[in-house]
Amino acid sequence: MQSVSVLGALAILGAFAANQFGWIKPSQLSYAVANFAGAGILTVIAVVDGQAGFVILQGAWTLISLWGIVSILRGSGRLSARGVRRGDD
Repeated sequence: MQSVSVLGALAILGAFAANQFGWIKPSQLSYAVANFAGAGILTVIAVVDGQAGFVILQGAWTLISLWGIVSILRGSGRLSARGVRRGDD
């Protein structure tokens, strides 16, 4: 279980580091998928361990990442909660 949670954390941290180093942008599918996969893994681990705070945190992270994936696949770029298109930072 511990090694699986480490993989989830590494997926999220890898995406974050790649963004910080300028290797990928948050508007890229690879960034959103890495966040979705990592957060999804950590959500499942948190549910199994009964960690309510982490279920909320990682569950929200997973859903927000899924929103990003859907937005990217629809070709609409990054969207705010109101559906307003934003440019890259």
